[in-house]
Amino acid sequence: MTAVSDKPARRTARIEDPALLTGRGRFLDDMDPLPGTLTAAIVRSPHPHARIRGVDLERARRHPGVAAVIGPEEVKAALRPFPLALKAPMPYYPTATDKVRFVGEPVAVVVANDRYLAEDAAELVEVDYEPLPPVVDVEKALRPDAPRLHEDADGNVATDRTFSFGDVDDVFAKADHVVKGKYDFPRYSSTPMECYSVVAEWQDEGDGPAIQAWANFHGPFSMVAVLAGAFGLPASRIRLMIPADNGGSFGIKAGIYPYVALMALASKHAGRPVRWTEDRIEHLLASSAGSDRAMWFEAAVSADGTVQALRADLVDNVGAYLRPPEPSTLYRCFGNITGAYKIDAVEIRSRAVVTNKTPTGLNRGFGGQQLYFGLERLMDKVAETCGLDPIELRKRNFVRHEDFPYATPTGGIYDSGDYHRALDMVVKNADYQALREKQREARARGEYFGLGVATIVDPSATNIGYVGLATPAEQRASGRGKSGSTEHVRISVDPSGQVSVLLGTVPQGQGHATVAQQVVADQLGLPLERVRPLVEMDTATTPWTISSGSYSSRFAPLLTSALVEAAEKLAVTVKIAGATLLGVAAEEVELAEGQVRLLADPTRAVPFKHAAGLVHWDPGALPEGTSARLYEEAAFTPPQSKAASRSDQINSSLCYGFVAELAVVRIDPETREVKLEQVVTVHDAGTILNPTLLEGQVHGALAHALGGALFEEMRYTDAGQPTATFMDYLCPTTAETTFELNSDHLETPSPLTRLGAKGCGEGSCMSLPVAIANAVADALAPAGVDITSLPLHGNVLHELLSGSTTETERNH
Repeated sequence: MTAVSDKPARRTARIEDPALLTGRGRFLDDMDPLPGTLTAAIVRSPHPHARIRGVDLERARRHPGVAAVIGPEEVKAALRPFPLALKAPMPYYPTATDKVRFVGEPVAVVVANDRYLAEDAAELVEVDYEPLPPVVDVEKALRPDAPRLHEDADGNVATDRTFSFGDVDDVFAKADHVVKGKYDFPRYSSTPMECYSVVAEWQDEGDGPAIQAWANFHGPFSMVAVLAGAFGLPASRIRLMIPADNGGSFGIKAGIYPYVALMALASKHAGRPVRWTEDRIEHLLASSAGSDRAMWFEAAVSADGTVQALRADLVDNVGAYLRPPEPSTLYRCFGNITGAYKIDAVEIRSRAVVTNKTPTGLNRGFGGQQLYFGLERLMDKVAETCGLDPIELRKRNFVRHEDFPYATPTGGIYDSGDYHRALDMVVKNADYQALREKQREARARGEYFGLGVATIVDPSATNIGYVGLATPAEQRASGRGKSGSTEHVRISVDPSGQVSVLLGTVPQGQGHATVAQQVVADQLGLPLERVRPLVEMDTATTPWTISSGSYSSRFAPLLTSALVEAAEKLAVTVKIAGATLLGVAAEEVELAEGQVRLLADPTRAVPFKHAAGLVHWDPGALPEGTSARLYEEAAFTPPQSKAASRSDQINSSLCYGFVAELAVVRIDPETREVKLEQVVTVHDAGTILNPTLLEGQVHGALAHALGGALFEEMRYTDAGQPTATFMDYLCPTTAETTFELNSDHLETPSPLTRLGAKGCGEGSCMSLPVAIANAVADALAPAGVDITSLPLHGNVLHELLSGSTTETERNH
């Protein structure tokens, strides 16, 4: 299948940037797609857990300029609960109905002529709350006596599944060492520059109601079906439009769909379109974040340091509701649960637990961030137990280059890689032994100086079928399993030979248009300026599928493969037309340098635009049986992405990259501040399509990872009150990202994608947090301090070094 080009990757500039740098970006809050649009303000709960005894909307409705006010009764009358990924008696609506379950949960919506009037009227909404005891800590939520969030459920566990592959018990019984660790990963967000924005209109048409909505949504488009299910409408009656520019998402904006539903319902009551733009406090309180996880790992290890079996008990805190697409975070990395290591026996318990926190969702690197924090901390502990250097321990357990394609016990099929070589590159680029000597010298002076390594398998082109694993095999509908990594694209050529490319991936700043232009131009032998990519999404006219969207590193492996396939179809017609003009057979020509030219004599050629013109203006001149079509779609659907098997195995991603990363830290002995001095990273993302964009993705992922490792945490008090402003939620700035970076790349092309490309946007989000944790643990090893949770700011290290509190006490 793979047709990897031998041309070097193009280092082209981003075509998206001129508009952004000159203030001509097309962001939703700058647009006015519908005349007469009203503005909404949302009334939110100040309580983490309380019964709603009554809601009085009348004073707000009488306020001047108010067009409509809706609350729980209006929501229950018009909407069904959102369909969940599995059957759980935990109904989720866009507002609270019976009770509120997190601070910031919507309770009512006020629609007025402008935001000022709407905010004023919102203060007149009266809600009678009966406060209830909250629970925010996931381990406390598991207790039998914990406050129950959903009365119809047996407890706070939304899903609990155990999987076993291989003879795990026997291997553990015979192991020379059993190494255990309990680890906690924090809840944090990616805090994009642009918050949520929605413009929605309810339409009562002759053939039934319909909804059209604009949103800065990034996918996955399975949420369109979720919206349709809530309204009881066919998905075709919901038209969703996404502008060309999105001020970042990183997964967070997949959670916007409840607000699309809410504004559509508000529009129905107001009789006019409704706009809502989220402010920063609302975003931190009630949008979405990655789930915090408590996890217990055990490794069965031989005397020589070989990990022979693995047990993992994973508990995700999904917040107040199991909001779709959760429990994605639990299962996204199911196929690569063993990471880069050849471990044949695995037992996994996966639980999603509801608490009085904001519901969770996708966050850059979701699933991998949590998994590798536990797994890679455990591998360092195995190295310590066996008296091995962490580098050597990993190399002893790596999947070997000759083992690819490698089948993991959980069903993943690693398509390509050379893990030993990549880690050797890190060792060489870092001058690892010199760093160890530097550490010995620092320790002799009483300084805290540490090195941490992390090696992770980076899954890309997610197979959405993994969510089915949350349902036992015997309960999954026979013949109706879910799977897929499909991406659609449409390419057309106009009479002047200009090529238009319509994408369905909904970019959020990564540079999809730049790469799409480059790929199509290369395939059709055209200069870049002859290809125009279009990235605005309209579900009524843009080709898309349930699995479409910009998430899980899908673009490079999937959409570029669809681009190649569509371009190949177009090329056939253009070659026939060009060959007709030249009076030769189509097999004798090629597309190159903007021409259709004779292979044997490149001086004999006709311009590409003349060949396209023939198809448009004189199709009768084409050979009999030739389709006069310069408009092609392609849906790249890799057959390797299948539904979960009856034995609960699944290839949860199409292809698997690799990241080897080394972090060097120094800890101030007085302030306890962790200073990240150096990062040495090697990425294998398959074929590199554009080195500039790849480096940009690496830099961005490192910045997000740094925040989660050292600064960012959505803290909740025991009373359920959360972090709500940037005064408390600390994002790294350029001042904190001044570490020395050595970034390198290894290319092992995927045999499963048309250009050999794998994903590259999430890897360091998965590897750097635990690399930093390993480095801090290494620095503090002489003090006998273990690192089992994040973030690692000065207050935390002060507590650890002074023994004033335990990590369990500070983690909620």
